Amino acid sequence: MQSLLYRQELLDHAQNPRNYGAVEHPDFSADDLNAFCGDRIAMAGRLAKDGTIAEIRFTGEGCAVSQAAASILTERLIGRPWRTVARLTPSDMLRLLNVPLSPIRIKCGLLALTVVQKAYAGYSKAKEGSSTASLRARPNFASKM
Repeated sequence: MQSLLYRQELLDHAQNPRNYGAVEHPDFSADDLNAFCGDRIAMAGRLAKDGTIAEIRFTGEGCAVSQAAASILTERLIGRPWRTVARLTPSDMLRLLNVPLSPIRIKCGLLALTVVQKAYAGYSKAKEGSSTASLRARPNFASKM
């Protein structure tokens, strides 16, 4: 029964994606493609002065899993410290989705994570040396907010 509930949540995010669209004057952005199936996701966002994610949006096309994963991830990241993006793991992302995925679908489920981490790496490289904030314990992104 609980598995059905999570599948329904995934389908709801796929059919009614949250945070879909462009960001004006983004602080960070990246895109990527799952060459195996053709899924594409681009993400962009803005940071608040305190270093938290003030806005993050995505655009793209692809299967329900990739699009729902981007929607779910953006919901969870808003208000979180930007530096914690680097600490997210594939396991965190799969726990966040909370539905079993076949080996082929795992790439679809992880594409959004790949994109936001590319954005983080690009932003960090551009800002290298300007901040020495340490990365602390990895947050639990799978928990409901």
